[in-house]
Amino acid sequence: MHGFMWYFHEDHHQPKYANVFERNDVFFVIFAIPSIALFYYGVEGGLNYKFFIGLGIMFYGLCYFMIHDVLIHQRFKWFKNTNNKYLIGLRKAHKVHHKHLGKEHGECFGMLFVPFKYYKI
Repeated sequence: MHGFMWYFHEDHHQPKYANVFERNDVFFVIFAIPSIALFYYGVEGGLNYKFFIGLGIMFYGLCYFMIHDVLIHQRFKWFKNTNNKYLIGLRKAHKVHHKHLGKEHGECFGMLFVPFKYYKI
């Protein structure tokens, strides 16, 4: 997302306005199309490896949505008030990642692995 797909991801690193959607949301479509196609071709003549690759892409997309959009950015207010140290550390790490508005010099926050320095309160 910080490479050749930066065009779509760039607005995600900019200050937010009243817009519900951002260009970054196109990644849901980018991941959904091959997943759906692999589901479709993976059930022909019984389940085959294509179905399970599609399932893996779908699970990655679901994890990305739940962790990045719901937990970290709180686009949906499902886990707004949490005292969980892991979730607080994850949010802090991602905030550091967003400190840079450009694609260069951004710090990797880890999607599920949070460096221990972010657990400090």
